Amino acid sequence: MSETAKPHHPVPPGKGEKTHDSDFSYVGIDAILEQMRRKAMKQGFELNIMVVGQSGLGKSTLMNTLFKSKVSRKSVQPVPEERIPKTVEIKSISHDIEEKGVRMKLTVIDTPGFGDQINNENCWQPIMKFINDQYETYLQEEINIDRKKRIPDSRVHCCIYFIPPTGHCLRPLDVEFMSRLSKVVNIVPVIAKADTLTLEERDHFKQTIRGELRANGVDVYPQKEFDEDAEDRVINDKIREMIPFAVVGSDQEYQVNGKRILGRKTKWGTIEVENIAHCEFAYLRDLLIRTHMQNIKDITGSIHYETYRVRRLNESNTHFTSHQTTFTIRKQQTERGCEFAAPQ
Repeated sequence: MSETAKPHHPVPPGKGEKTHDSDFSYVGIDAILEQMRRKAMKQGFELNIMVVGQSGLGKSTLMNTLFKSKVSRKSVQPVPEERIPKTVEIKSISHDIEEKGVRMKLTVIDTPGFGDQINNENCWQPIMKFINDQYETYLQEEINIDRKKRIPDSRVHCCIYFIPPTGHCLRPLDVEFMSRLSKVVNIVPVIAKADTLTLEERDHFKQTIRGELRANGVDVYPQKEFDEDAEDRVINDKIREMIPFAVVGSDQEYQVNGKRILGRKTKWGTIEVENIAHCEFAYLRDLLIRTHMQNIKDITGSIHYETYRVRRLNESNTHFTSHQTTFTIRKQQTERGCEFAAPQ
């Protein structure tokens, strides 16, 4: 006696998914977005941020403020009296952050010693080397025969450059650093401790910096040449008009009108970090995290890393061709030598 075939029950749609049984023309192409979202949620995300600037500009505080947690190197590895290094050091620390089910591995790269010496000539070189070393590590993983299913990404996605709030102009060191590093990494310049400037001084300083960046051909993020369409250009033009962001960092909480805020308390009042009337921290946070994070990573991979990869492969091909030519010449010389040495 044959068994009765069991009826096929389709898998019920997931939570939040819509059914389109009544729509005869529906194919289901739009479901790819939900598939991509699920995959991304499983894998998690990676973000590597480098902070550069001389000591005392609030780099650690700003990073803590950005992610509302103790993510800076000094917060995690406090040293009672940290000496100023004689050379630029590169120190990084990673954190696993989760918000509303989204996991992200955040790596904060600090550069103690930058700009702290009497002679700061070529102090950008260790930073340039570190960035290129990360590209090289990624490249070697890519060209392996048995490469990993998902290559760990240690490439620097963004460099936040801290400008001292002098109110005058950029220092030669600032111009030199951004001119050289903007070719290999996304640079976002900020005016540190902007509460030390009046609003008039701040606006004048920002205009002066923008003029100097243009005069020296420094292309900071978001770069105009990488705008994908007219809509992107409109959005990014507004951001470019605000650069450099005048920021204030604080990880201290206060109550203002019954509301919890991050800020700095003075005898004149409380400076609210996330209040755009007080500083431009909120614009910086939105750029780095809420609106342009993926674009920053895309430009790192498709522009900066690709430029490095092409250069390295061209160097390898040139070296191989040169070696092959030398081998051929030596072989021909050897064969000729044998001909001359042959008995008559």
